[in-house]
Amino acid sequence: MQNIDDEFYERADQHIQLSNQQITEEIGRGKVSASMLYATSRFNAWVSATGWNTGEELANAKEETIEYFLTEYRKMLEENLDEYIENFEEYMSIPPK
Repeated sequence: MQNIDDEFYERADQHIQLSNQQITEEIGRGKVSASMLYATSRFNAWVSATGWNTGEELANAKEETIEYFLTEYRKMLEENLDEYIENFEEYMSIPPK
C-alpha cells in the first residue's frame, strides 16, 4: 500500500469497531459487511469525483478509476486473508468463559 501515514491503521480500526458494534442477532456480519462495502464504494466515488471538473471528465476516467480501486482492494484483501490463514487459531479462538 502506498502513502500509509501514522494514523492509517487507527482510522481503519475505528471503521471496524463501528461495524462490530452494528452486528446484532437481527443484523448479522454479512449485512454489516455489505453496508460497509457500500459505504466504502460511495465514499470512493465521491473522492474520485472531487478530482474532476465535469461529469464528462469523471466518465472518461471511470474504467481507470474502477481498476485502481479493484486492484488496491484485491491487494488488501489478499494481505488480510494471508494474515488470518497464518494466525487462524489465534485470531479465531473463542476465549474461555
